[in-house]
Formats: sequence, C-alpha cells, structure tokens
Amino acid sequence: MTEGTGAPVSTTPIVKRMKLRYAGTCSRCGTPLEAGLTADYDRTSKTVACVECPARRAMPERAEESAAPRHAITPEAPPELEVVDGAAGGSAAREFDRRHDARQQRVQANHPKIGRFLLAVFDDPQSTTAWATGAVGEQRLGEMLAGIAGSTVRVLHDRRIPKTTANIDHLVVCSSGVFVVDAKRYRDARPELRVEGGLFRPRQELLIVGGRDRTKLVEGMHKQVGLVRAALADEPDVPVRGVLCFVEADWPLIGGSFAVQGIDVLWMKKLKAMLTAPGELGADEIADLQWKLHEAFPRQRERAVASQDVPPT
Repeated sequence: MTEGTGAPVSTTPIVKRMKLRYAGTCSRCGTPLEAGLTADYDRTSKTVACVECPARRAMPERAEESAAPRHAITPEAPPELEVVDGAAGGSAAREFDRRHDARQQRVQANHPKIGRFLLAVFDDPQSTTAWATGAVGEQRLGEMLAGIAGSTVRVLHDRRIPKTTANIDHLVVCSSGVFVVDAKRYRDARPELRVEGGLFRPRQELLIVGGRDRTKLVEGMHKQVGLVRAALADEPDVPVRGVLCFVEADWPLIGGSFAVQGIDVLWMKKLKAMLTAPGELGADEIADLQWKLHEAFPRQRERAVASQDVPPT
C-alpha cells in the first residue's frame, strides 16, 4: 500500500503474546480477558485477542456499532509507569532518621538533665551515620539515572524484596538488558580486584576496597541478580547484569573498572556509557520489562525499614 508517491506504508499489525497488565476484551469475539491472562496484544491498534479465539460473533447491524474498537486499555485502567519510578535512597534515609530519632529519645529518657548536652557533644554512632552516607550515594546515582531516563532507559528505585526487609537500590531496563545496580559510597577508597589461588588451590576473585576485603558485596549482588532472573523467567533471552557502582571512590586516571565473579565494578560515568549503549530491546519491550519488575519488586513502603544490625557499606 502506498500513499501518494511516497514510500510504502506498512499495515501489518505488530502482535506480541504477553500476560495482560490490565483486564480487557477480545477484539475478535468480545470475550472478557482478566489481567494476568496470556493474550495477543496488537501494538498498532492497541487491542487484545484470545490466544485461541472462539468463533467470531455476528456482525452488528449498524455500521457505527462495528466502528467502536474494543481496546485492551480502558480509560479506567491505571496509567503507565513513569520512566523513573520510586525515590532513590528512600529506605536508607528513612532508616537513618529512625535510628537518629530513637537515639535522641533514648538518651534524653536515660539522662533527663544532661541529655541535650550529650547529644550536642557526641555524634551518632557509625552504625547510624552509615545509613545517611549510603542514602547520599544512592541519591547521586539517582540524579545521574534521571538525566538519561527516557523511552529506552527506564528506572526503578528502592524496590522491596518481598518477604524480606531487604531492598534493591536501582533496577535499570535499557536497550541492552536489565541492570541490577547497587550504589556504594566509599570516599577516597580505591576498589581493586585481587585474585588468589590458581595452581594448587582453587582460584578465587576478591573485591578489595581501601585495602579491606568487601567480597560480601559481590555475594549480595549475586543474590539480587538471581531474584531478578527468577522474576523474568519467561524472558530467558533478556540479559541481566549486576553492577556495583562506587560513588566518590579513588579511581585511577586510566582504566580502573573490572568484573569480579561476573559482577561489574565501576563508577557513574562508566555506568552511564554502559546503559546508553545501543542494544536489541525496543521501547515497548523495555516498558513491558519495567512493569514486570515493578510487579515483582514493588516500591518500598513509606515507613522506616526494619532495624538491621549491619548498616549499608
């Protein structure tokens, strides 16, 4: 089909078989389709149809009745997610406030006469200030992600891992896949890869930051990546990568980034280049993946997270 003397105009519908986000109605037979059912979604007409559609209903007698499309997304359906959903550093900031306020109340209750003096002289312990430090790192990374977010870079911040008190700092869906990103703020400390063993004992890759072994950060990231892969089990071809992004670290002028046990370790500018690199996923696929991850890892509740003995590092 052509229009005037221009190039051919394609009328082939773009159909994708997927689980419905919202309830809809089959455009061929009129059968109600509940949210969560697998159906064929036509992106061109924005309609859905049964996978195994029954016989087509009789055509309506009046032409105006047949002209009314049955859309999968109705006016009553909730809106699409924004390209950036959630608040970066929200959980860490709330936990700092909770611990800070609890300490003030405890000190004033135990020392009613000199409580205010003690609070003015002595700062919060490191186990409390670490949460504020972590929140700043997440917020700075969040600002960078907001600057590149769009139809081909979608972001989920501060996502709750169901049935736990833990969270995922950032989930980024872009053309090259899904990135699970954990922000770490170690001021003036250099991340390094150390390899031990090899000839007579198993080879082991360690993450060293400022001279200290921080390999537990890698182990934690592997757990998060595993959870995300499980949530996208019906999308086996979508790459899922784990990233530890160190904010304000002492990176060398040349090189510096590396991978340890399959987890990328880098800084914000390097991460930005990775997320904006071209890939195979289109805007619609990226939006679908963002929604699936949003359903698997919802926003953190607007309350202080449960107390944990080990602060963010």
